[in-house]
Amino acid sequence: MFDARIRPVIDPVLNRLGALLAATGIGANGVTLIGFALGIGAAIAIATGHFLLGFVLIALNRIADGLDGAIARVTRKTDLGGYLDISLDFFFYGAIPLAFAIQDPGNNALPAAALLCSFYANGSAFLAFAIMAERRGLTTDHQGSKSLYYLGGLAEGTETIVLFLLMALLPGWFPVLAWGFAAVCFVSASARVLIGVKSLGQKDHDG
Repeated sequence: MFDARIRPVIDPVLNRLGALLAATGIGANGVTLIGFALGIGAAIAIATGHFLLGFVLIALNRIADGLDGAIARVTRKTDLGGYLDISLDFFFYGAIPLAFAIQDPGNNALPAAALLCSFYANGSAFLAFAIMAERRGLTTDHQGSKSLYYLGGLAEGTETIVLFLLMALLPGWFPVLAWGFAAVCFVSASARVLIGVKSLGQKDHDG
């Protein structure tokens, strides 16, 4: 929901940093992989009860996630880069709730499962529409320059990262935060499905 609003604020800074890193020869895919390693490190830290370290590593993961795209924009965007970026993002999004479930299964396992299910629903609606949009030649830059079609939703990257950071700062509140955000994600997924059905159905009718 907030991704499109935040982009105009953070993109100029990321683009400048990305240009500086690209000038040193650092590639976008390398930054993607470093960011993924930081994200998995965050999950391991949380699973072992080191929540503050997890908070820092989550923040660093998201900075890397922004920088890889900025580097690609000043060098060359590739299909491999886009594939790695979205795939490893989804791995990271799944790893954090799992880490909380491992850390305290008695209190966190069920809300973590609900949250992961909601991520699955939201991500499926998002990626399925992106595939259909590619087939139909649909494009959008509403979320900035991306490798695939980004169908906006109530729960997007910004909201998810704020959630993860709050969970790391307030681990005792994980069940409440997980149940609450799972509900938001299910609403977002339902809205994306409805938008997709309306858009693709209209295209089929017009065609």
